[in-house]
Amino acid sequence: MNESRQSSPAQAKRLVVQPRAVLWTITFVAVGLSLFQLYAAGLQPLGLFYQRSIHLSLIMILAFLIYPVFGATRTRGPLGWALDALFLAGAVVTGGYLALNLDEIFNRAGFWNQTDIVVACIATVTVLEASRRAVGFGMTVIGVLAVAYAFAGPRGELPWLGEWMPGILEHRGYTIDRVAGHLYLGQEGIFGLPLGVAATYIFIFVLFGAFLECTGAGKFFIDMAYAATGRQRGGPAKAAVLASAGMGSISGSAIANVVTTGAFTIPLMKRLGYKPKQAGGVEAAASTGGQIMPPLMGAGAFLIAEYTNTPYVEIVKISILPAIMYFATVYLFVHIIALKQGMQGLPKDELPQMRQVMSAGWHFLLPLAVLVWLLALSMSPMRVGFYAVVTTVAVAVLRYALWFFFVAPQQGQPVTSAEVKRVMRAGLAKLREGLELGARNAVAVSMACAVAGIIVGVVGLTGLGLKFSAMMLAFSGGNILLALIMVLLASLILGMGLPVTASYIVLIVLVGPALTQEFGIPLLVAHLVVFWYSQDSNVTPPIALAGFAGAAIAGSKPMETAFQAWKFAKGLYLIPLFMVFNPEIIVGGTPAEIIWNGAIALVALGAFAAALEGYLFTRMSWLPRLAITAAIVGVFYPSLLAEMAGAAVMVIAIGGNWWASRREAPAPLAKA
Repeated sequence: MNESRQSSPAQAKRLVVQPRAVLWTITFVAVGLSLFQLYAAGLQPLGLFYQRSIHLSLIMILAFLIYPVFGATRTRGPLGWALDALFLAGAVVTGGYLALNLDEIFNRAGFWNQTDIVVACIATVTVLEASRRAVGFGMTVIGVLAVAYAFAGPRGELPWLGEWMPGILEHRGYTIDRVAGHLYLGQEGIFGLPLGVAATYIFIFVLFGAFLECTGAGKFFIDMAYAATGRQRGGPAKAAVLASAGMGSISGSAIANVVTTGAFTIPLMKRLGYKPKQAGGVEAAASTGGQIMPPLMGAGAFLIAEYTNTPYVEIVKISILPAIMYFATVYLFVHIIALKQGMQGLPKDELPQMRQVMSAGWHFLLPLAVLVWLLALSMSPMRVGFYAVVTTVAVAVLRYALWFFFVAPQQGQPVTSAEVKRVMRAGLAKLREGLELGARNAVAVSMACAVAGIIVGVVGLTGLGLKFSAMMLAFSGGNILLALIMVLLASLILGMGLPVTASYIVLIVLVGPALTQEFGIPLLVAHLVVFWYSQDSNVTPPIALAGFAGAAIAGSKPMETAFQAWKFAKGLYLIPLFMVFNPEIIVGGTPAEIIWNGAIALVALGAFAAALEGYLFTRMSWLPRLAITAAIVGVFYPSLLAEMAGAAVMVIAIGGNWWASRREAPAPLAKA
């Protein structure tokens, strides 16, 4: 498999093709990693550190093989191969030393010897370098800064650096032995909770998504969305929203979502009349929603479940309504634009028929049904992922076997021994492709979690989390809204250099204590708010990665497209606020409370979209738009009277807009 699959079409021409021996080695290691994960998930669970150390070692070997030291556009050369050989050896040592000496390390109980410290230093440097290649330079810089902060202090390796620290950030400082041992041999460092989740739940579900992708599930979801919405006004854009919601259940990346669904939806949106920047922005906003869509939520559901000690299935349940709210908002934006520009749907003969789509791909729903059913039985998510993968493979094999042995002969394709051998070879190749793709797709998220473990370890060692919480409380003056705005800005800044998963982990460690202990936000709500805000770097300028991917496909200016995506994705900002001030939709309440809060939230989001666009049933003047803005504030205020008043104002404004559209409609011609 050529590594150009990891890059955009524009970059693919500039990539240097790797030697065949390297490609085969990548395949061998990737397939071995996937088989190891399947074995641990479904056959024989391993000990915590055994699982994580072997996983990280294989992931880093893949990272160094896939991403050359000087970049994918330059050949390695003798120097590159020498450096890569050193780092490959470091990857083997990182996992191998811990797995082979785990009992002795535990028996030393913190009194580590010099070999432990040397290996710990090698492991830390190797992890940071693998992250630089697989995730990006920003992640490595933040990891290095975290280690430097641990050294900064009168008793640390860098006492002079501590003198430059503001008073609230000062600490005693730590030696290299203490820091290296804590990060490599402790339970809060590299092998801490983030990597633990990546090495178990996340990998197995990434592998599940890879098999769905290889077997054609992505095209099935897209065709199903087109069949459902294609004839409506702005049909392709609505299909983009629905397809991204569907792909969100199998994709772990907003950018991958844009590239997958956008290749089909963006050209059709442009053809229908959407401006290129609008088409790219719609796809970016919808694809970002895939990261908050259960059951996977871009791997976030597993992390939230572990951090809050909440069953995974509960995280999925409570995330359904907020995800529906988000996609409903994007869907309404799309509909309003279609109405404003007088668009129509696509002709029936250009759209797939739902009956044909379901006939060709209904079997893709079976693995998802098995997944939901097993989760409802409270089975371990790791075991659920294993059975989901097995079901996907079994269903694909069975469906093709039925066609090959019973349908193909009736179409003039006889079953011969040569054909059977050819089909078996093709099936094994497809199996290898799924195993390899799953491992490749997991490299970036696993490396991000490993470096996030370094950051989390430093935060725990130095007490930075409590200090950051104190700073946040001081700057906000105890005002919860100002505190949330600070979290939003911090997530945007972190998102410029970190992937979403890492940004969430770092933020929740830093601001989580303040949100729950100082501002009284329920633990689960605080995690969801931080997780939602961590998505905004996908659509918020100046670093809007999903927006830039949409612009590349749409042929529009990146920054203009990013602003459109930012506008369409406003639910990322409003829905978390609603969770904070109306926590009943998350932590539970009476049925009446949940129905009321859900209803006013949907009305508020719809009215907000209309006010922002200045159009709903017809053009909206500035007075109702201002009234709606004020009413939204009332809806978010934690008072039943204010909520009722705000909801009433929005309903009146929307009703008035509908009545105005009726008055503008041409009167029917009188009969002669």
